Amino acid sequence: MALSIDTKQRLEEILKSSLIRKLRDYNPEASYMPFHTRLLGKDRLALFSFIHSLNTNFGSSIFEPVAKELGVVNFKLAMCQQVAGNYISSEAQRVIQTIMDNLSTASAEPDKLAEIEAIRKVCTQGSMVLVKPTKVDVKLVSNSGTIYLIDIKTAKPNAGGFKEFKRTLLEWVATTLADDPQADVKTFIAIPYNPYEPAAYARWTMRGMLDLEQELKVASEFWDFVGGKGAYMDLLDIFEKVGIDMRSEIDAYFSRFVKQIN
Repeated sequence: MALSIDTKQRLEEILKSSLIRKLRDYNPEASYMPFHTRLLGKDRLALFSFIHSLNTNFGSSIFEPVAKELGVVNFKLAMCQQVAGNYISSEAQRVIQTIMDNLSTASAEPDKLAEIEAIRKVCTQGSMVLVKPTKVDVKLVSNSGTIYLIDIKTAKPNAGGFKEFKRTLLEWVATTLADDPQADVKTFIAIPYNPYEPAAYARWTMRGMLDLEQELKVASEFWDFVGGKGAYMDLLDIFEKVGIDMRSEIDAYFSRFVKQIN
């Protein structure tokens, strides 16, 4: 199912607005790099600096609003930067710690469905503890009421961080169930694209901590889930079109920048 013309146009506007805002607000840090400058040229160095700056907030400024726009079409609700919940039961905290300990020592294999049910059984038991979990990058609610809480990561997340990623996903489950013990909630990590293409994504770095079937969606798996089959390829075409449409504006911007530093 290809994206509709209206959806494509809205996505183009989101991308253009994000890029224009970035160009307008971009303020490079003072950095004297005489060897780099002489080797590459000031224009290339300025472009490199801009791309590096853009990469640091690509998720929040582009991937999140794009996912939200796709989700509006295919889900009952689609929101960015949401709080999963404010309370977690002390018993749920204990269960989460047990899950983390077992995974860390390889005493158990990750099994997200079983983990969710283990948390559900104790989601209101013990004292209710006020917490401030990491915000959900994208929250989707299907027409049937299933809640999807998504953490968008960079294409090559630090392998050492997967332990904390896993804990965050479990805490989102626990805080959601604390509000509604019967909620159908799913949490997963989304990797927007596969940097190893055409080779398969290096999922082995996450094996042992994440349930790869339930807690990870990469490239087309993610975008086609949110936007429907074919959304990923449509998005690539949209990004290319916006880049072509704005090429002269981008070139003009860097031309001015280079003149300023000459």
